Amino acid sequence: MHDAQTLAHKLSHPFSLAFTLYMTAELNQRCGEAQAAQEQAEDKSEITAPLPPILDPHTEAEGYFLKAIDIARQQQAKSLELRAVMSLVRLRQQQTTQPELRTTHHEAREKLDEAHTMLADIYNWFTEGFDTKDLQEAKLLLDTCAK
Repeated sequence: MHDAQTLAHKLSHPFSLAFTLYMTAELNQRCGEAQAAQEQAEDKSEITAPLPPILDPHTEAEGYFLKAIDIARQQQAKSLELRAVMSLVRLRQQQTTQPELRTTHHEAREKLDEAHTMLADIYNWFTEGFDTKDLQEAKLLLDTCAK
């Protein structure tokens, strides 16, 4: 998973992380953890290939994040769910602050509030590990959204 995220950050497509989280969740669901790692390595060339132009990359990224969240919940993979929800919150923050990315400010704010609630729910599930990078970032996002 870490290798996939590192790879996604290096790619030029702005929503590579969403795509990578989605692909990782799909692979884990289909093949199980051990086999998924092998398939991820084999599929790196497919993931790193330039993505075709899309009409609305924000909507596509949002779909990938929501699918990754759904799969993580099915698998009870709380760390993957946390990462996908944090990415969804960041995307929706962008949509709220950048007029060209939203249909209406009210709709964007409602979606951000929904994502914030999802983040609070998954963050509050954890009982330890609050010194880890993921939970520290989640706490920062929660604090930022609360303002």
